[in-house]
Parts: sequence; C-alpha cells; structure tokens
Amino acid sequence: MDGPAQVPMVSPNGSVPPIYVPPGYVSQVIEENGVRRVLVLPQQPEFHPGSHPPIHPHPYMPPFLPPPVLPHHQMYSTGPGDAAAPYVAQHHPQHSYAEQESHPSHGRSNFIHRDERTSKAYERLQKKLKDRQANGSKDKMNSPPSSPHKSPTSEENEEEDPDTKAFEAYLSSVGKPVVSDIQARTVVLTWCPPSATNNDDADSDIVPEPCSFEIAISSSGKDGKFKVIYIGKDVNVTLKDLKPATEYQARVQAVSNLIRGTPSESESFTTLCSEPDTPMPPRIINRTKHSLNLQWKATCDNGSKVSNYNLEWDEGKGNSEFSQCYFGPQKQFKVVKLSPATGYRFKLAAMNELGMSDFSEEVLFYTTGSVPSTPASPQLVKAGITWLSLHWSKPSGTLSDEGISYILEMEDETSGYGFKPKYDGEDLACTIKNLRRKSTYKFRVIAYNSEGKSNPGEVMEVTTYADKPGSPSKPSVKGKIHAQNFKIIWDPPKDNGGSAITKYVVEMSVGANGNTWNVVYNGATREHVCDHLNPGCVYQLRVYCISEGGQSPVSETLLVQTPAVPPGPCQPPRLVGKARAREIQLRWGQPPIIGGSHIIGYRLEMSASDLTEPKEVYQGPDTECTVCSLLPGKIYSFRLRAANKAGYGPHSEKCEICTAAGCPDQCKVPQVVCKTATCVHVSWTTPNGNGADVTEYRLEWGVVEGVMQICYCGPGLNFEVKGLLPATTYFCRVQALNVAGAGPFSDVVLCMTPPSVPAAVSFLQMMDEDKLDTPLDSPSTCLAIQWEEPRNNGSEITSYSIDFGDRQPITVDRTINHIIRNLQPDTTYRIRVQAVNSIGPGPFSHTIKAKTKPLPPEPPRLECVAFSYQTLKLKWGEGTAKVLASDAIQYVLQMEDKTGRYSTIYKGPCHTHKVQRLNESTCYRFKIQACNEAGEGPFSDVYTFTTAKSPPSPVKAPRLKQLKENVCDLTWEPLPAMKGDPIVYNVQAMVGKDSEFKQPQPEFREQLPQVMAKIQVGERG
Repeated sequence: MDGPAQVPMVSPNGSVPPIYVPPGYVSQVIEENGVRRVLVLPQQPEFHPGSHPPIHPHPYMPPFLPPPVLPHHQMYSTGPGDAAAPYVAQHHPQHSYAEQESHPSHGRSNFIHRDERTSKAYERLQKKLKDRQANGSKDKMNSPPSSPHKSPTSEENEEEDPDTKAFEAYLSSVGKPVVSDIQARTVVLTWCPPSATNNDDADSDIVPEPCSFEIAISSSGKDGKFKVIYIGKDVNVTLKDLKPATEYQARVQAVSNLIRGTPSESESFTTLCSEPDTPMPPRIINRTKHSLNLQWKATCDNGSKVSNYNLEWDEGKGNSEFSQCYFGPQKQFKVVKLSPATGYRFKLAAMNELGMSDFSEEVLFYTTGSVPSTPASPQLVKAGITWLSLHWSKPSGTLSDEGISYILEMEDETSGYGFKPKYDGEDLACTIKNLRRKSTYKFRVIAYNSEGKSNPGEVMEVTTYADKPGSPSKPSVKGKIHAQNFKIIWDPPKDNGGSAITKYVVEMSVGANGNTWNVVYNGATREHVCDHLNPGCVYQLRVYCISEGGQSPVSETLLVQTPAVPPGPCQPPRLVGKARAREIQLRWGQPPIIGGSHIIGYRLEMSASDLTEPKEVYQGPDTECTVCSLLPGKIYSFRLRAANKAGYGPHSEKCEICTAAGCPDQCKVPQVVCKTATCVHVSWTTPNGNGADVTEYRLEWGVVEGVMQICYCGPGLNFEVKGLLPATTYFCRVQALNVAGAGPFSDVVLCMTPPSVPAAVSFLQMMDEDKLDTPLDSPSTCLAIQWEEPRNNGSEITSYSIDFGDRQPITVDRTINHIIRNLQPDTTYRIRVQAVNSIGPGPFSHTIKAKTKPLPPEPPRLECVAFSYQTLKLKWGEGTAKVLASDAIQYVLQMEDKTGRYSTIYKGPCHTHKVQRLNESTCYRFKIQACNEAGEGPFSDVYTFTTAKSPPSPVKAPRLKQLKENVCDLTWEPLPAMKGDPIVYNVQAMVGKDSEFKQPQPEFREQLPQVMAKIQVGERG
C-alpha cells in the first residue's frame, strides 16, 4: 500500500470504533467541519520522548510556517451526532530536528542568557536527540514492521535518558490558564510559561528553551475530547467564534523540539448568553390567488429562549420599505387579501430577552393567476454544429413568471413524427443538443401554470452549422527541386464537413525546427510553385482548407531542402587596430550570400604593388590572420575569397594598407652627476628612431631597482631630480618614444647622494610626571619634554639644541627627553628642538606650548564659629559651605590626638567642618594646609579651641513620705559630680486644683546616698 488507505465507514452511535491497521502504518483521528475522520498513514521514523503516543492529533508546527493543505484522503465519518467545533483541525507535516533548528529562535529574553554549564547541557541534550532520531530511522529501515498491538514508543520510553525526562518535567510545569473578559463569543486566556524553579530536582541541568504553547478546549466536560485551537509562543490569547451560553474546559500544553510536556489542569468557563442567531428565510407551503401561507424553522436561541418572531413584508410595492406583517411566537403565518399574480418580499428576525437578531435574506413569493396567454415564437441565441441555443419571452400581459412553466417542442421533418417536447421548465432559455450538422429544425413554445396551458406559439425554423472539413493530404514535390524554387501538389480532404471546399491555404516555415509560419498561397487550385527561395535552405510546408463549416486542421508537414551554390563575394578585409612596422593583423566576416551551405574556408592573397603577382598568405577556416615579415612604411594590397561545399566564390575588392614605422632603439646608459645632497643632474643621448623621429623621453627613478616611477616625460635630453634624501642610493633608466611606440629601456644606473644635516624633529610633546624615572623638583619651575630621533641623513646625530624663548638655547647630548629647570612659575613657554650632526644643525621642529604650574597656596586662617559641649564648628578661608569637589584648592585639616600626633580629620574643597564626638570642657589643637595642582602648601600654626560644659542629666522621679498633716518628706537619688561644679536641685509642687507647678519653701538637708527635703503645705480656704 503506497498511500493512505481509503476506507469509508459509518458508525451507528457516532463513536469511533477500534480500527486495525496493517504493520508499518498508524491511524490518526482528526475532526473537520463537525465530522470525525480517521487517517491511515505510513509510520514515519520519529523520536517521541516520554509516554506520549508517536502521532499527535495536532503535532507541533512552528507558528511562522504556512499551514499546509490537508490531503484528500478517504476518511471515517461518525455522522451528524458530533457537535461541530469552532476550530477546524488541520493535519500538519512532521518536521525533523534539523529543520526546526534552522529556524531562528523567538523565545523570551530570559532564555537567551546561558552560562557555560547550561550551554553544555543544552548541546548534550540536542546531540542525544539527533542520535536517537538517526538510530531510530536505521532500526526501522532494517527491522521488520512492528506489531500493531505494540506501541512503537515502548522501548524508547524505557531507554529515555534523564535529560529528556527533566526537560519534559520542565515543560510540564506550565501554569494553568486564567480566564478573563468572558463575552458571548470571546474569552481571554492567560497562562504562566514553564519555569525551572518548579522542578523538584534542583541539581538537574534544565536548559530554558524557547517553546510554543497549544491551547485546547472542550465543550463536553473535562473527560470530553479537547481540540487544539491555538499554537504559538505568546502567553495570552483571545479565543473567538465560541458558542454563547456554553460551558468550556480549557488547558495549555508546552512543546519544544518535538518534546511535549504534560497538559496543565483544565479551567472551566461558561460564555454569556446573546441574542438569537439570524434565522433562515421563510418558505412557502401553500399559495392561492389571494393568500400566501409561510413557514419557518426555529433558530438557535444562544442561551435565552426565543420569545417572538418578527415577519416584515414590502406589501407588494417592490421597493425597499418594509412593514411588520406578523409578530408572535408561532413559526408559520398566512398572509391574506393579496392581489393575484403579484410578487411580495418577506424577511424574518427572532427575538429573546437579550435582543433581536439580524433579519434573514429577503425572499420573493408570488400569488397565482389565470391561464397564460400564447407566447411569442422562440428566438435563436447561438447555433452550433450539433446544438442550438434558444430563448423566449414571457407571454404578453403577464406581470411575472412565478408559477409559469414552459414547454419547448421541436419537429424534425426527416423523422415524420411531428412536434415533440424537448424542454419543460421555468427557464426562458434552452440548449438543444445531439442534432445533425447542416440540418433544419422547427420549434414552438407552450406556456402553462396551475390554471392550465396556453395555445402553442408561432413556429420558427433554425438550421445547424456545417462541420469543419478534414485536413488535406500531405503535400508532395512535383518535378526537380531548384536552388530558388520548386513545385508542390496535394489532394482534397476525405471529409468536407457537409459543405464544399472554398479555398486552400499553403503555409511555409524556414528551417527544420522553425515555428513561424507564413502564408505563401491562398486559392482554389491544389498546386503551387514556391519561388524566391534561398539556396541550401530547409523549408517546411503544410496545407489546410476552408469551407462554410470553418477551417480544417493542417496537413502533415513536408520537409524540402534546396541545393547549395558557391558563396558570393566577401567584403574586403579590414585592419585590426593599428598597422605595425613588420606585421599587420587583418579580420573579415562571412560573405552576405553564403550559397545555402556553411563557409568551410577562406583564401587571402597579398601583393606588394599592382605589377607583382598576388601570392597566397593564408588559407583556412578562421576569419582573421596576422601577416608577418613586412617592411616598415610600405603599402600592401590584399584580396579575399570564401568557399563552401559547392566551391570557391569570386574575389573581393582590393584593400590597401601601409605598414607603420618602428619603435626607437634602446637608449645608452644615462649620465648622473650629484649637484647637492638633494639634487641630481641626469643626461642622455638620442637613439636610432627606426623610421620616425624620437618625440619623447621617459626617465624612471626610484630607491628600489624593481619599483621605479616616471619622474620626467618630455623631449629634453637632461633633467634635474630634486627633493632627494641625503646619503640614499637611487636607481634610474631612460626610454625613447616616437609615433610607432616606446623603445626598450636603457640599462639601470646606480647613484648615491652625499650626507647632509639631520632632518627636522617630527614628534615633540610634554611628558607626564608619572612616566618620569625621577620626579620633578618642582612642577612650578620645571618642564619635562620628549621627542623622536629624526633621520640623520648619513651622519650620526651628536647633540640636540632646545629653544624655549628669549633665553639662550640649551644643548643636550644624544637623548630623546630632557627636563628644563629654573623656569618661572605659572608661565607659558614656546619650545622647539633641532638635531645636530658633524655636518651641522638641522631645521627646528614644530613649536609646542607648555605652561609651568603655579606655586602651592599658603594656609588659610582657622577660626571656630560655633561650639557646644560635644562639637566644634571650624571655618577657614573665603567661600560658601557648598563647594564642588572639582574646585582647584583642596584643604587638609588635622587634629592632635592623645599621643600628641596630628591626624587628618577632613580633606576636601569646603571652607567649614564640624568636629563631633568631643569631650565637654576640653581643649583641642588644630592646624590646616592648602593644596592645588602645584602641590601641597605649608601647614598653619596650631590653633586651640575648647568645648563648653554640658548640662546635668535628668533626675529620676522623687519618693514622697507623709510626715504630718501638712508636712511631707521628699527623697531622690543624687547626680554624680561634674568636675567640681556644684549641683543645685530645684523642687516644684502643684497644690489642689492649681494647673501650674510652683516653688515651695523646703528645708534642704543632704544625706547620702539620698537627698531629702521637707515641704510644709499650707491649707487653702
């Protein structure tokens, strides 16, 4: 069995019975348009991890691939018992791992980052999947087909590696879908993608991979059949085209690289109710002259019972204005008091508690009338060879054709049976077939309705067309075939199609495979002379004929070839390029007339003058030739003739060509004289011109013998080469030119320029302090510079001279850096350097500007602007409290510690600082220093500031003891002494209804460890 098995079956109860499939094949159940179908397909060698079956009803398909067309297989149908789903399942082709890996990944961004461990785990998993796929294909090709009762994935499930199981567990962690925005026909589903944190095995190498999601829904409960309605990579989807007032179950499943996770738990939701569906148009069940009885079917109520139907009509006016005809719960209605033979338009809508549906399509119904009048005779629309197309109009006085039928009768005079009916129906046209060609027939029309038949109409005679004639016989040649003409004849066709042949047409095509046909004859005779032909050419000829029935097919093709003749004269040969001194290159083309045969050769003849006999210089099939061993500046005459298989043709006209002059001879070695270290004088002599004067000389010069450039081009015999480098070796050579071209170069001459002063220093810059071997004495009075050693021009550099202003230049030894000392602070200098060798000083370098740093600043005056028993706020200099960190001057504040050493407590650009966490009534010593880019300045003198005394701490609540009726004893704990400062206690009391504490007159007495006071309270009246 090569393809899918075609097994039509019908199930009595609507369920799918078990189907036995032959070995090597699998069955697949899909649903399309509410019909379940079973596909029996050849088993594909695939890898199916886990416990999933080898073929899924909806295999994974990347969302960016176009959906394939479902093949037309014979499938199993379960009948109308199954409800139609809003989603039509499609069979998608399986994709191999290689194809999926070739597509770009569109996963979430957190899947893109992989460390080294996860990358290796992903590569190991992909390799195992590919190896298993390859091994499974080989095993299935080499082993016999497996039993249909044994799952083809049972052995693969046993051998499944831990990485695949872990990846399946990762895909199975997809979240349960969350339902939101439930409408009558739409709902929004949202779910969480798989997460590696949900896996129990924390040590497993789970690689987050881009995956797709399949959303499946079921309208028959959790145990019902789920249908996939969405495949994609988004984590939310809006489901559309749902049924109103229907309970659905939804679940999500993650798929990646043909590995499927376990579907999530199903989520239940019920769509809202809505207005009814648009009903079907009403149909007519009975009609009379004055009434129409209409009936309609109940429509889907979408969760709310249909309460009424609204029937509207146009009252027979034929316009677009409708009015209500009936409104109620019934599904039929009889419209009365109508006019006979009149058309009425109706439309229907249904209503429930949620609203009214759209109106149905408009329908037109007619009431009955009287017996139709006699119709007119039929008219011919188009006639054929064996058919006739007729049409007729409705009888006069008839308002409409509703309920009127027609009988078309035909009479064939050759049969002798009279008129026989050929058509009976409501149409106004009919095509009668299976007639004889070129024959006459009679037709008439009878109209009838439910009231009776009309009289037959007038008779019309119509004749069929004649048929096309058959093709004539194959043409043949009569007599001898000449080079430019021959004669052909042919026989008439065996079948003329029922009419006489009026003319014959002969078509001719040039070439054995030509497809362009031209008419060369048009007439009634059956012979023709084909003339004005080309010799040696192949012609195709065919014939067809024309009669009243049309044009016949063409006859068989006759192939004729005319004999060849010698070719015609050639065009004179032409010169290719320019004539040379001792050779000429000639080229020519085929003759305009080749005589009907390919050119097989040419003969070229040359003569030095009209008196000499021409001699052959070339014979062969080529179309160009080089004639050598000629003399410069002499005129030569050439002529040409071509040959084919019929012989040589005539000579061409003569062509006269003059040879050119030759190139000059090689020049002698040029004379070179060094004038300075950078200038050389070169001279040369004139060589032999070989028939033409020397017009130009070319002098090449360079430092490498093989790579020289032209430095002079002109008619002179000497040249001065300037701008050379001292103490450098150069090479030169000279060449002569005339109208014929350039002669050979002379021999190469070697020349060396004398040494000179050094070149200028090309690179000069300031040096950073961190790059110096020894630090600068003072950045305010020193500058460090460096430069690159220039070219010495043949003599070693002995020293450098540094110029930095009005002072005398400094001479230093052979070095590339120097520190200039004893400069003025905060001053700009212009510095340049020149190199000196034994010949003299070279030019100065470019000038750079450098500025010395200013001197370090003096320390500011330090003062205390605020103090307390724990803090001292110090201020120095002039400025605000808020200063940017980029200020030029930085301050360093130091304080003396217990050991007598000073430590830094602040460093920054601010002008204030608050010292905290100090002791009360204590002296502290400070000193300050200022710094800038020039360096650190000196420290100031020592400043001494003292903190204030602190107030005593709060006293604990006192204890009260009643001594007498108006005397009490008050006791509290004493505070520790404060460096000899006496402590005074203040006691206040509030008596009766007073709202304030007042000072009584107590008697103090101090007693350790407590302090007591007697208070006498006076009575208040």
